[in-house]
Amino acid sequence: MNFPRLPLAFTGGEIDMSVMDMSVFGLYIVALLTIGAVVSIRHHKSDDYFLGGRSMKWGNIGFSIFGTNIGPTFLIATCGAGYTTGMVTANFEWMAWIFLFLLGMVFVPFYLTTRISTMPEFLMKRFGNGCYTFMSFYALFGTVVLWIGGTLYAGGALLGQLLGWDVTFSIVVLAAIAASFTIAGGLVAVMVTDSFQSVLMIAGAGALSIIALSHIESFEALRHVQVGSTPQELTWKLFHPADSDTPWFAFVLGYPVLSLWFWCSDQTIVQRVLGAENLKQSQGGTLFCGFLKILPPFIFLLPGILGAMLIPGIEDDKQVFLQMVNTYLGSGLKGLIIAVLVAAVVSTLNSGLNSFSTIYTLDVHQRWFSRNIDENHVRRVGRVTTFLASVMAIGIALYLRHAQEAGGLNLFNLFQSIIGYMAPPVSAVFVLGIFWRRATATGALTTLVLGSILCLGIGIASFSQASFLLDETGESILPHFLLQSFYLFCTLVVLMVGVSLATRNRPEEEPLPSLVETYREHPGLGRKGFIGWGILAAIMAGLYLVFQLVL
Repeated sequence: MNFPRLPLAFTGGEIDMSVMDMSVFGLYIVALLTIGAVVSIRHHKSDDYFLGGRSMKWGNIGFSIFGTNIGPTFLIATCGAGYTTGMVTANFEWMAWIFLFLLGMVFVPFYLTTRISTMPEFLMKRFGNGCYTFMSFYALFGTVVLWIGGTLYAGGALLGQLLGWDVTFSIVVLAAIAASFTIAGGLVAVMVTDSFQSVLMIAGAGALSIIALSHIESFEALRHVQVGSTPQELTWKLFHPADSDTPWFAFVLGYPVLSLWFWCSDQTIVQRVLGAENLKQSQGGTLFCGFLKILPPFIFLLPGILGAMLIPGIEDDKQVFLQMVNTYLGSGLKGLIIAVLVAAVVSTLNSGLNSFSTIYTLDVHQRWFSRNIDENHVRRVGRVTTFLASVMAIGIALYLRHAQEAGGLNLFNLFQSIIGYMAPPVSAVFVLGIFWRRATATGALTTLVLGSILCLGIGIASFSQASFLLDETGESILPHFLLQSFYLFCTLVVLMVGVSLATRNRPEEEPLPSLVETYREHPGLGRKGFIGWGILAAIMAGLYLVFQLVL
């Protein structure tokens, strides 16, 4: 076996690193590990391990959700999307506030009232053991593939590309960094370090945007920038016409399906608000994250659009971010950007590791292997599971590396497809489970099982370009993947309604209280919260009006 050579310096990569850059990057690593170690020592109880003792404040919650959402592929792909398609990709960020509102003001009150720790546990209380079992393994699969393995491979490949390191060595280093304080401190260590890394990402990416803007001759020239093959008049538009590659109705119809799963019912995101001190802090955290979501188009997408003016002719859009960094950032700032990219990897990875550990320990181990265990044993199981999950993630990352080198996978497209096809069944079950008391366990389980088979089957066939999905010219006959998600969601809602009407509620099903009743038990932000969301809604509406009608 040939072991990778250890890198002695940051040489041979695509980023030209000076001694100052190496010092900045090293300082980031030291600061991150120090913060993680201090928090881990202070918080060592089992309840702290999984939900931070339900003691987290709104600031850490908002930053942690924001940091978890920003992965390495997000940074590179978003900048590249700005270079090739313009501002339209901002919809993925600026429409998210609606679902953060739903998470904080609608879903979380139900979650806190039922005192659940995981999303599978919520389905158990609502629909019984069948849905509980299915959702436990469904969530573990999604977490280990999307949040852990995929992020680790993308981050390792990126770090190796930037610094000239062996990819395998980069993957192991990133896994070790993320796992170290996650194993020791659990959710509270993850959320505190996420806050530090979110500030770092905003500062570093914001610096690139500001410096790139300083090289633009005039605002008028910026208004008329041409990106990729997108018509010049659509560069700054958030909604494109129906005959474009990204029609406006695809976002309006399909994005909510993905977001109901991603923002409102995915363990890795929701676990942050479940760790809140109370509903008020939880809702404050989602509101804060809603305001933070204003930033990504300006600090991650804008450099790509500016790159279309400043560095035209880049054929591979994945190189846009790196070219901008090399061209416009000086000594020290390049080290900061490398720290930003590593922060994006670690923030997403440690959140995935903690969520995987939580689901396995509480929903699998306690249920089937050791029901009567004390708090110390729970904590030990959680830590061992986190370690094993990090080892498993390394294996998945290395497999993905082998698959891509063999020419069989386009990872970015694969992950987008998986998200689009995993969301419909879960979104349908959670929405109907919460808002329709007549929904039955039989209807929910049927929707989860048949819906998953249908959605993932279509997804695999679509990604592999199965011949029955291609027309005479070799083009796919399927609509935009967001529209596919919408159609699948509607089909599964009809399925669940039909099966529920044909069956009866079982004795183990627990009807949920009304939203009014949940607010009586957990007051929340009250009028101040709705005022805050109203201000955010006004800001978002203003941004859409400016970009759609003025620019």
